[in-house]
Amino acid sequence: MRGAGTGLAALIAIGLAPGVAVAAPSDAEVAQAQAERDAAAAQVGQLSAQLAAAEAAATRAGQDAQIALQDYEITQAALEEARAAQAAAQAALDQARAQLDQGRADVATFARSSYMQGSTAPGITALMTSGGPAELVERAALLEAAGTHRVDVVGQLTVLEQQATAAEVETTASAAQAEELEAQAADQLASAQAQEIAAREQMAAVATQRAEVEEQLAAAEAEFGELSAQQEAAEQQAAQQLAAQQAAQQQAAQQQAANRPAPSAPSPGTAAPAPQSPRPQPVSPAPAPRPVTTPAPIQTTVGAPSASAAQRAIDAATSQIGVRYSWGGGGKNGPSNGITPDTGVYGFDCSGLMEYAYWQAGISVGGVSRDQYWINRGRTVARADLMPGDLVFWASNPGDYRTIYHVALYLGGGRVVHAPDRGDVVKVESMWYGSQYFGAVRPTG
Repeated sequence: MRGAGTGLAALIAIGLAPGVAVAAPSDAEVAQAQAERDAAAAQVGQLSAQLAAAEAAATRAGQDAQIALQDYEITQAALEEARAAQAAAQAALDQARAQLDQGRADVATFARSSYMQGSTAPGITALMTSGGPAELVERAALLEAAGTHRVDVVGQLTVLEQQATAAEVETTASAAQAEELEAQAADQLASAQAQEIAAREQMAAVATQRAEVEEQLAAAEAEFGELSAQQEAAEQQAAQQLAAQQAAQQQAAQQQAANRPAPSAPSPGTAAPAPQSPRPQPVSPAPAPRPVTTPAPIQTTVGAPSASAAQRAIDAATSQIGVRYSWGGGGKNGPSNGITPDTGVYGFDCSGLMEYAYWQAGISVGGVSRDQYWINRGRTVARADLMPGDLVFWASNPGDYRTIYHVALYLGGGRVVHAPDRGDVVKVESMWYGSQYFGAVRPTG
């Protein structure tokens, strides 16, 4: 027995206890991983301001593109009006020319008739060649009637010529205006599209750069975390092995002590040591239960009656939740394909959704966000007085309505429904204000 205990203690002493050792990374490796992690974090910190500035620039580029798109759409509407005016002027010109041709034919007919009747001869000659008093009176009356008729026909012909000339001038002016507006609309469209494409490229570049930096940081953190975990596991295993060795040594010592001869009995009068009672261990109090909090329910807003125009507009807008955002898309008739670069995207932009929503309520609010504000500017609403159905606006320059670039429909309860931006869908979100909040209006038809 003594020999077995001594042999076990020797095995433990030279580290041959059962268990598989964990290969622990060195302190230098862990320190290197931590340094790389810290360097990546520092790089993220340094790039944060640059990325924020780039993101702000891309956002502003998107706003400018929205404003340029409105410039184009307004010019396009004016072009359509000019073309309608041109068509009306052309129709008036065609009618004037037809009337002028008829007037000229009437004059020719009158001249031919007068010649055949002899009323074109000088008055005295016509009277002197009369066959008698009766014919003289008849010819005098005819000459008087012919003179009056000649004045009327010539005067009417003059008016018709003036009308035809004015119609031709109007047609030419309308055509020139339409041509000018068409060129302007083409330039504005090209500019808006270029700005929108550039804004999307900037946003994509910022997103890519941010993702790369965050990926590098995540990789460094993962490497450091893995090495730290390995080191900690190795330390724990070493501690467990040490504890096992200590327990085995203690067991061997106890075994050796048990194999020794028993000690002699104590002499009379010697008190045996009193057994010591184990020291009581303190008992930790049970943790108090945490109060259970119930999330507050979403408050539904009670606004205008369900039959009101505002509620009908809200119902129409929320019925389009999930429809894709399409730059230049949508209108009073519903979603549609947008314009380049969204010709293949069927959906709404922000103002197209608002136009659709209120058209379903029988109210025309205009086709672009700045018009939707301007048309209803006489019914502006303060923040504290917002009600469901109000249109809320944001502008790059809150002092100039021409810089409005976004509109949403207020639902009440601090929520709006809107078509947010490229790559997104119609959704309900919390109302926000910020430095670019422009104001609100209440369409009433």
